[in-house]
Amino acid sequence: MRKLLVVLTVIVLGLPPRAMAAAPDYPVRAVTMIVPFPAGGATDTLARLLAEKMQAVLGQPVIIENVAGAAGSTGVGRAVRSPADGYTLSIGTSTTHMLTGGLYILPFDLLKDLEPIILIGSEPLLIVGKNSLPADDLKGLIAYLKANPDKASVGVAGVGATGHLTGISFQKTTGTKFQFVPYRGNAPAMQDLLAGQIDFMIEPSSNFKSLLAAKSVKPYAITGRTRLPSSPDIPTADEAGLPGFFASLWYGLWVPKGTPKSVVAKLNAAMVQVLADPSIRKRLDDLGIEASPLDQQSPEALHVFQKAEAERWWPIIKASNLKAE
Repeated sequence: MRKLLVVLTVIVLGLPPRAMAAAPDYPVRAVTMIVPFPAGGATDTLARLLAEKMQAVLGQPVIIENVAGAAGSTGVGRAVRSPADGYTLSIGTSTTHMLTGGLYILPFDLLKDLEPIILIGSEPLLIVGKNSLPADDLKGLIAYLKANPDKASVGVAGVGATGHLTGISFQKTTGTKFQFVPYRGNAPAMQDLLAGQIDFMIEPSSNFKSLLAAKSVKPYAITGRTRLPSSPDIPTADEAGLPGFFASLWYGLWVPKGTPKSVVAKLNAAMVQVLADPSIRKRLDDLGIEASPLDQQSPEALHVFQKAEAERWWPIIKASNLKAE
């Protein structure tokens, strides 16, 4: 009888079928969080950390599903096509939920076909070089690149990824020229950096934690506004001689378009609670991720931020004539 009443209400009010499951007692079963990358990466690690705490708050299991491919757009597409009932979450980064919109012709609209839940946080990128590179600080690196145009190589985790676009911005800001070498992810690029096959990288800082501890690479600067608590000796680019140069990889959480507002509100409240947990804060610090400020943790704030980021980076992608792999 209850299900019949729900169906009749949907018919009478003309609500979209995907909004039928707006049960006030949500959630009543397991929730799936789609990670658009293979298991083991930075986003997957973050997702599993958050999922563990979320299920304690929601009272239901939060299951991780890894759906990789096409710079993350395969996994995002899976989420877009899922029922808008709050049982499918889409976690991702500035690459998967913003940059790919300027790089690919997608069968969905990143800014319209997903409902924002929360801006989780961000991490700066780190400029690192192979140990044999004849530059010991950022000013020295820039001088070396200017003296050797197009001779140095930088490894990037994929065409159009955050590190690639930051590298293009770095070239324009410093007046340098170097070769981009695209890889399928950061792991193979870091292997070639250690082997001396490429000269330097500009990628999210969490990727280099073990390499920094082993002193296997030269750190030049981070692209954040403040130094990393985990690496306080590494200066910001602004401090190291490149004023105003900032870039970051940010993380967010979304659900399919049409998800009931009550469900969006409940998921947002759960995530706000999770991000306030001292143990989560410590783990994020260890990963080099800074949680978003409380006043930026609303769905509306994520929508505004995501749109502003697209307006900043999509023209750079188009002007650079980047082609998807």
